[in-house]
Amino acid sequence: MIKWIAAILGYYIFRFPGAILGFLLGSFLDNASGSGNGRSIFRDFGQQTVSPADFELNLLSLCSIVIKADGSVSQRELDYVRQYFLSTYGKEKANAIFRTFNEVIKKREVSAQRICSYLNQRTRYEVRLQLVHFLFGIAQSDGRVSTAEADKLREIAGYLRVAMRDFESIMAMFIKSADNAYKILEIEKTATDDEVKKAYRTMAKKYHPDRVNTQDEAIKKGAEEKFKEVQKAYETIQQERGMS
Repeated sequence: MIKWIAAILGYYIFRFPGAILGFLLGSFLDNASGSGNGRSIFRDFGQQTVSPADFELNLLSLCSIVIKADGSVSQRELDYVRQYFLSTYGKEKANAIFRTFNEVIKKREVSAQRICSYLNQRTRYEVRLQLVHFLFGIAQSDGRVSTAEADKLREIAGYLRVAMRDFESIMAMFIKSADNAYKILEIEKTATDDEVKKAYRTMAKKYHPDRVNTQDEAIKKGAEEKFKEVQKAYETIQQERGMS
């Protein structure tokens, strides 16, 4: 569509040569903005186009930071990450990604701040929430989220510009406490029944899987899990209060 508009504009400005130039330029823009196979979450939500390879390496870099956060490398956490890449990309491509990643980290230090700054320019807020949820899943895969891991995740969430209330809500889905249900809905225990209902509607809308329309399996799974946790939190409060 862009190529025809550009061709018409070019014709009015430079006549026939302008039409040809406009058509060629428009064709390039059409191809650059067109959809295709193998789209990453950047393709779905980004303000800029970025290669899937860049996404994979940055995601893997964040995974490595979380795995090393508590000073020990857990085999369960490694298996969790590897299984994700195998199920998402297939054995051959996953192995190629790991090889490239190993070569990259030998040449430069992995910086969470630099990676998150890169992601902030190319993803919507909803996607960054899913990334934080996925990273929490890695931390919990060995049975618990350590204090060091929680601190590192809080730091990463800050770099990703995730609001503290949203971070606390996600963390409450992995680290249990007496007031978890209220933390997940981002309200105080003193909230009225009407405030509870309003909070549930707000959170259900925020975390509904339809808001994260992506082909990336980790992101889709994270959205579905958070949506279920929001529903479970609301049902828990309903039962506690005898709400209808």
